[in-house]
Amino acid sequence: MVYLTRRERFNAAHKLYVADWSEEKNEAVFGKCANKNWHGHNYDLHVTVKGVPDPVTGYFINVKDLSAIIKEVIIDKLDHNNLNMDVDFIPTNMQATTENLCILIWQQLVPHIKGCQLHSVKLIETENIYAEYFGE
Repeated sequence: MVYLTRRERFNAAHKLYVADWSEEKNEAVFGKCANKNWHGHNYDLHVTVKGVPDPVTGYFINVKDLSAIIKEVIIDKLDHNNLNMDVDFIPTNMQATTENLCILIWQQLVPHIKGCQLHSVKLIETENIYAEYFGE
């Protein structure tokens, strides 16, 4: 089994906030991420697929095709958007955390991956924070 990873990038804004909580509680739990004026990140998305290379082509998925899938299904919907308000596959009652985004991105990608298997989705929010999901 060979693992192949494609990296894509997007920029997006979001806010972590529970409407039923006070400003003080939101700030205590989410810190600067609860900023009423939102905040943004330059995300790195790593999508890893696995498979057995074809004996003729040497690969199990054309990386150009994988990139096109990621861009169409994920990047075009997330890039330069507000994750809390603008993205159809993020429920309005769900916090747009890195952890939740990994699961949602997986769910969007998995029906489009053919000829191999989706292995993981890794989303890097900052140089110090990332989440990774393996479809479990």
